[in-house]
Amino acid sequence: MSENELVIARDELDRLHDDLYALACAVEDTDRDMSAGGTRTVRELTEMLDWLMEAARPLRDREMSAPSTQP
Repeated sequence: MSENELVIARDELDRLHDDLYALACAVEDTDRDMSAGGTRTVRELTEMLDWLMEAARPLRDREMSAPSTQP
């Protein structure tokens, strides 16, 4: 294995993928809502920001660990 290769546990990779998907959906939803035209209320903008932050926090808090070598 070269220094440019990485070993990661499958379940950890799956969780990372799920969190990235949730963030992508939040960004897409917010982008669509912002592009829809019209004026946004403070409540609507707050809800959009809350949704984005909720989706981003798991990625911010994620720590990747080396896979266990024990069977």
